Amino acid sequence: MTTHAADHALDEIRKESRMGAMGTETSAREIRRIDLSDFEARKAEIADQLWEAAVDVGFFQIANHGIALDEIRAAFTMAERFFALPDAVKAQYPLKANAGWESRAQVRPSTGTPDQKESYQITRPRMDGLYPSEEELPGFKAAMHAFEKRSWDVGMKVLSCFALKLGFDEHFFRRAHDMDSSTYQSTLRMLHYYAIPPELQDKLELWRAGAHTDFDCLTLLYQRQGQGGLQVLPGKEAQDQAWTPIPPDEDVITCNIGDMLMRWSDDRLPSNFHRVKNPLPGEYMGPRYSLAFFCQANTDALIESPAGKYPPITAGEYLKQRVSANFNNKY
Repeated sequence: MTTHAADHALDEIRKESRMGAMGTETSAREIRRIDLSDFEARKAEIADQLWEAAVDVGFFQIANHGIALDEIRAAFTMAERFFALPDAVKAQYPLKANAGWESRAQVRPSTGTPDQKESYQITRPRMDGLYPSEEELPGFKAAMHAFEKRSWDVGMKVLSCFALKLGFDEHFFRRAHDMDSSTYQSTLRMLHYYAIPPELQDKLELWRAGAHTDFDCLTLLYQRQGQGGLQVLPGKEAQDQAWTPIPPDEDVITCNIGDMLMRWSDDRLPSNFHRVKNPLPGEYMGPRYSLAFFCQANTDALIESPAGKYPPITAGEYLKQRVSANFNNKY
């Protein structure tokens, strides 16, 4: 990697390190909902709607996406069963190379404190020895692989629209996220934010997840009803630190642009800050579960800024830099 590329990566980390303030909350900003029904016939219309929403806020929600609610609920149930395993069992499958289990290991540059959560990440080519056994959790691998494939299909639909709007062929990002390649590095991440213990319920200095941007091209986030806390801050308004909540709704998938796609678009598609705040007194203090699918281009995909705003870098090297900055150089 060139010195120029390394400097750009450091700039992104420095930017994140300035985003730890509490700020305020506003509901004035619209998080648009986009209907994906009759996708092929309406593709040009849907592409326009996705582009407008992404350029405006960088976050949007998609409805009629093709994944049945029962499938999503079943995936949440399986995730909950995994996190209910004893820590000693989960510790057999430790996070390495962006795959496996961690607990309170992610320290955001924005906060300098660990996120109050545990997570388990499935990155298929890197999972040797990292799946719980059938005795420990029957059906886990097959169920989560099936759900990941469903999420990948939806992600590629959305990215095909952005490819067309950017002047690429519609299969450009599908090739860059080839699931059958050994260089595949898209990730399904299961997250469990810990319940807030009574003695900490008035301590606001700890974040469930500190302010950050995502490293990928596109994130698909599944939220559970009643388990809120997600907030977004568009970059053009970052100085005001006025955060917009995105309440959970299991009928839609919440999506956001990531840093890889921002580079690929010469910043026309913004990767904006978001965080998960601690609940306030009187709000739900129990555990929070979410599922995130990160469309991360394959390690050998070259992220080339069309107008040369950013230096070329492989998706593998870029992800390695960003993950190392969040997990104390453990990649």
